Amino acid sequence: MSSLSSFYQGSKDEITDRGKIWQNLIVHHVKKLHQELEDSKTENKGILLKQKKDFEEMILQIDEINRKAMQIQKSKNAMEVQKVKHLLDQKRTMTEFMQLTFPTFHKCKIDDKYIQTYFGYIERMPNIKMSLLEKNFIPGTDSSTRLLDVPSVSSVIATGFPARHENHNRLYDMTVTDDKKVWVVGETNELKLFDLQGKLCRTVLIADIGVHICMYNKQVIFSDEDNKAIKTFNNYGKVVTLFRTKDWKPSGITSTASGDILVCLCTKHQSKVVRYSNTGTVLQEIQYDSHLKPLYSNAWHIDENVNGDIIVADLYMVVAVNRLGIHKYTYRVGYYSFGIGSNATDINGNVFVADRDGDMIHMLDINGRFLRYIIPREGLQNPCAICMIGVGEMIVAEEETGLVKRIKFM
Repeated sequence: MSSLSSFYQGSKDEITDRGKIWQNLIVHHVKKLHQELEDSKTENKGILLKQKKDFEEMILQIDEINRKAMQIQKSKNAMEVQKVKHLLDQKRTMTEFMQLTFPTFHKCKIDDKYIQTYFGYIERMPNIKMSLLEKNFIPGTDSSTRLLDVPSVSSVIATGFPARHENHNRLYDMTVTDDKKVWVVGETNELKLFDLQGKLCRTVLIADIGVHICMYNKQVIFSDEDNKAIKTFNNYGKVVTLFRTKDWKPSGITSTASGDILVCLCTKHQSKVVRYSNTGTVLQEIQYDSHLKPLYSNAWHIDENVNGDIIVADLYMVVAVNRLGIHKYTYRVGYYSFGIGSNATDINGNVFVADRDGDMIHMLDINGRFLRYIIPREGLQNPCAICMIGVGEMIVAEEETGLVKRIKFM
């Protein structure tokens, strides 16, 4: 009861913030439409001015012909009349005139149900798939790209990690190389490299169990939570420390387009995102919003979107900030608690979130708006990690089964 007021007030604040975003979108769209009208007006004005100039030139020619005709009429010279007749035969009257079309405003009805779903406060029932995509169209793609009504699993990798004694977890994280191989970490002190057909290509031993990994300059880097360090290994499998994170425990880790490293850091009561150089120099810290409230409670997994947004899975919600660290959106599904395993983004900026408790993938657009659930025909069980391996194709790691499933959804 003591937390009810703060919880509902937080939800109201989210709705207010989203309402402001909608208001800004409307204002921006109105300005855009006004500009389109001004551009159309300028274009039509140019067309009319050109036509007016053509008419004026034609009138001058007609006046000149009339003047000569009057002179010939007075001279009564039949030979000169024949010359004028030949000149008149060559003149053409304008038979086509520019018909201008003007834009018409069409009213449209806003569906209240769509707005509610957009705000993300429709209660989600188990095993129910919803889609807000008209004809399964994918934002940012061409018109020939469509979502499959029922995604399918095309292949499966059995990683062979043992089950953890307490909660039977096997897999933790994975990352994809440039040549489409998959590094996987799980409940051993091993990093395993598989091809997409499931063949084990390499195994690297590390001192402790790895939980979060990513590719950086074509090398695997991983967070060592116990020793509070970011590490990698050389071609001979020797583990090398890149830098340490002092008193903060590192978890989620990702590389950026600018060549930096983003790391989720946690202490007992705080959580933040830090941007490091490759030598461990702190370049940026992201911890609070504009009201000095903490952005994260337990930042767990991180990814950089194509527009520079930093997307963080915070166990029970997804928090996005822009490259400057300014809050953009928070995504969660109503009041249904779901554990987020990880998140990923595709080349079009769409965001994919692994819902461990719901056994599904949430697909959002680049602005954090819910698009649909992705549930393959074969089903998912506790998805904990996602990697995109192409347009409309992903691999998903299952936490308890130890399987990595290749899923085609376009």
